[in-house]
This record gives sequence, structure tokens and C-alpha cells, in this order.
Amino acid sequence: MVPIEHQTSDRVVRTMVFAVPPAALVVGGWLAWGGALHWQDLLVLAITYTLTGLGVTVGYHRLFTHRSFKTTRPLRALLAVLGSMAVEGPVDEWVATHRQHHRFSDHPGDPHSPHVDHAPGWRGALHGLAHAHVGWMFRGKDRANPRRYAKDLLADADLRFISRTFPLWVAMGLAIPFGLGFALTGTVAGALTGLLWGGAVRIFLLHHATFSINSLCHFYGRRPFATSDQSRNLAWLAPIAFGEAWHNNHHAFPTSARHGLGRRQLDPSAWLITALERCHLAWDVVRISPAHQQAKRGPAAG
Repeated sequence: MVPIEHQTSDRVVRTMVFAVPPAALVVGGWLAWGGALHWQDLLVLAITYTLTGLGVTVGYHRLFTHRSFKTTRPLRALLAVLGSMAVEGPVDEWVATHRQHHRFSDHPGDPHSPHVDHAPGWRGALHGLAHAHVGWMFRGKDRANPRRYAKDLLADADLRFISRTFPLWVAMGLAIPFGLGFALTGTVAGALTGLLWGGAVRIFLLHHATFSINSLCHFYGRRPFATSDQSRNLAWLAPIAFGEAWHNNHHAFPTSARHGLGRRQLDPSAWLITALERCHLAWDVVRISPAHQQAKRGPAAG
């Protein structure tokens, strides 16, 4: 069993994922039904969802896990903090798990494959999807060890500090929507509903968008590229997940800064990286040539 280095933060993550956000969604739905949902709440939700979501997709994933581009030290730290505010775990543990996933994708050793060690038939499929979506987080043997898979992050003093202080960034991710709600409405009630929608509800929605990449994007969708796993592109999920749902593209070219390789494949994370590059805040951006893409194309599976 892999030792969990951040036991306090681990308890925070599990509590936030499986208790508070679903309850908050019920409360938010009840308030919305009663006419208590206002444009300020939706604005706070949109701002916090976008910032923390890009912290995960651009920071945790494309920068720290796959090193698909380089950026400045302050921006690296900012992306790590924003990703931490998404409450998906400290950056070193997230990166380690995702790198292990790529090493063993849909084979024994993959932390969250819906296809490994599950019975055939619809019951096995449901069990596999549940495991890939959330179940793996409760099994210590499925947790990757940062000392093996994220040595480069452990050698970075800034990222070590941000990982160790993960609960602080979780708290900040709740304080910001509270403050935004107060700033937009001038009332404590507005601050509390900002906390509800931009805090707990946002965490719930962003978590399940991310978790769906692990589960749905290894089960449903198209496979334009030949890979050794079951990664798939799921178009309807891509805008919600900031381009991460072009998952077969990603597994075909893991270091690519752009996951949406087709003209109509929306990829907001890649748009941000391109904007940073134009502002001279990103460089050495990894791009895949059309010839390289064509060489790896396989039969487009439905």
C-alpha cells in the first residue's frame, strides 16, 4: 500500500468530495427553486469554476504532469495554487497519480481504469465506471507515490511548499467566493450564497467534470488515434472540462499542449496557453505536426 504523505489534506479532500458538495447542490437547487438564485451567484460560480478548473487543466495537468510548456516561476506558483483550490489533492500527489495512469493506462497498475480487474457484462461495466470515477480514491494501493512519479516536483521548493500547505489553499478557495459574493451584493447573505455557489457547488461540478475524464473518457466516445488503451474523445464534455475530454488525442500525444487537435475541437486550456505564449509568459510550447498526427491515426471507432 502506498503511504499517504498528506493525511490531513487527504481527509479534507474526501470530506469535500463526498459530503459537503452534494449537500450544497441540494441546498442550492432548493434555493434556486424558491427564487433565491441571483445573477451574482452565477457570476461567482463562473469565475471560480473557470479559475480553479484552469488551475487543474493548464497547471496540474499540462504544465506539471506533462511539461507541455514552460512558464515563469510566479505563474507556476499561481497555477499550482489555483489547482489546489479545486480540492483535487496536493499537486505532487495529483501529478504522481496521473503519470502512473499514463504509464499503465487501462492495464494492471493503472490507478483508475474502468477496465482492469472488473467482471464482464453490464454489472462489471458499472463497477468499473464507479471505480474509475471515485472508488479508486478510497483504496490505498491505487494511490501513486510522489517519490517515484513526481521527483521533479519534490525537488521544487515552491511546489513542495504549496503541496504541504494544501489545506490553506482549500480555505482560500472558499474565502474568495465569500468575498466576491459580498463585493457584488454588499450583504452577508450575498456572501453566503457566493460561498455556496462559488465554493461547494463549484467544487462538486468541477470534481465530477474531472472524474468523468477518468471514467467516461475511457468508456464512451471516438478513438481517431491508435493507442494501447481505451482512451476516447467525448465531444460534449470538452467545453465543461476545458478541452480535457479530447482524451484519445491526449493519450496519443501526451506532451501536446493542445488536446483539441481538430478545427472544431474546443480546447479553452490550449487557448490560455497560446495567450500566455503571445504575452511572452509561456515558451517551448509542445505542438504536434499534422504529419505526426496522420502517422498515428487509426480506425475511428464509435
